[in-house]
Amino acid sequence: MKILANDGIAQPGIKALEASGFEVLTTTVAQEQLQNFINENEIEALLVRSATQVRKDLIDNCPTLKLIGRGGVGMDNIDVEYAKEKGLHVINTPAASSSSVAELVFAHLFGGVRYLHDANRNMPLEGDSNFKSLKKSYGSGIELRGKTLGIIGFGRIGQATAKIALGVGMKVIFYDPYLEEASITIPFFDGQSITFNLECQTKETLVSTSDFITLHVPAQKDYVLGKEEFEMMKPGVGIINAARGGVLDEVALIDALENGNVIFAGLDVYESEPNPEIRILMHPNISLTPHIGGATGEAQNRIGTELAEQIISLLK
Repeated sequence: MKILANDGIAQPGIKALEASGFEVLTTTVAQEQLQNFINENEIEALLVRSATQVRKDLIDNCPTLKLIGRGGVGMDNIDVEYAKEKGLHVINTPAASSSSVAELVFAHLFGGVRYLHDANRNMPLEGDSNFKSLKKSYGSGIELRGKTLGIIGFGRIGQATAKIALGVGMKVIFYDPYLEEASITIPFFDGQSITFNLECQTKETLVSTSDFITLHVPAQKDYVLGKEEFEMMKPGVGIINAARGGVLDEVALIDALENGNVIFAGLDVYESEPNPEIRILMHPNISLTPHIGGATGEAQNRIGTELAEQIISLLK
């Protein structure tokens, strides 16, 4: 039984699958050649991340497929319901990358409040000739401790982000239309833990009272943060989007950065991904990463192992 991991799979996943008798191919096949490759090689399971699209035409024209697996959370690149209607298994790994995404959110947050994204651009250029001026420019940072983090979307990743925020000493509020309350337990290295009980706020309350706002929602038809929401925000707010491009109105974000209402943004995903707009890429108050939220060694190992366990259970 052949499996194509078109966007890659970590070695622990490969080992587990091969030990159960599967043949794992890790060739990266271009989208336009994918149908022929699957049919010629009689692929029964196709594993993807965010790069490969699995739409109705591929599902219809690849009769050997029995399973589609997404290494990660969001499955907006897969026609999930259609695949299920056709009798295919569709799986993902919603828990595997939560900690990695949450830590990236805080990489952007810590960097943003101390201007690291801009300092790292300018120090190589001017550090030897304009040191005192740069020191003055970046010398008005703020601390995260004691500030309010508003989390929109309180699933696994939102809750993992909350754990870090609470550990840093921040106040956490959340908005999630599907969740009224949540208990967040933070485990420590020595076996101790502490639990916080949080209640869902209205979106308006969160947007208007948070010092920092981070998005953790799936792809949406409409903006979650658009012009109306930016006008509600406190002056000096920071915005993070490590969820999906298109949930944040980037034009409204630029306007808010230009008028000073937003002091910085951290973006890992983009409306026009994989070709982010030049105004986003060049803005001095935006910290940028290329959709790497779940791209840690630990997360990829967990993803590979979880995919393998599900495939073995479903297809053996």
